Amino acid sequence: MQVELCNMVMVYDKDTRKVLVQNRVKSWKGCAFPGGHVEPGESFYDSAVREIKEETGLTIRNLEYCGMAHWIMEQGGHFIVFLYRTHDYEGDLLPETEEGKVFWHDSAQMSQLPLSSGLERYLPLFWADQPKEGFGFWEQEEAVYRLL
Repeated sequence: MQVELCNMVMVYDKDTRKVLVQNRVKSWKGCAFPGGHVEPGESFYDSAVREIKEETGLTIRNLEYCGMAHWIMEQGGHFIVFLYRTHDYEGDLLPETEEGKVFWHDSAQMSQLPLSSGLERYLPLFWADQPKEGFGFWEQEEAVYRLL
């Protein structure tokens, strides 16, 4: 079985509760938190820090593990996304990369954005008091999903 390991990070401003959003154009199109694939020999944490730097220009620290979202794909592969959040960041925000535009958005208004498929189902994991797990089956470009 093929396994893909990824990460996604909710960078937020704790005073305004705005979150950093990426309007993805390459894969999993739509608005989501930035993140990407874990490279061989790289920790999940280190991959999250690297991906945020590449996709936003920001350096992040003190990531909090929020849990994971994972799916069994139609072709039989397993797609696993490790979820993190942080409000500890510095640097100059890049307005856009090859992955898409990056911008701050009110966290309470996320549902008004054209979200990446399935993102709305596991947004609650990012705000939970303790790590949670979301699991599903990916069928015909849509996740059949539940929180555990």
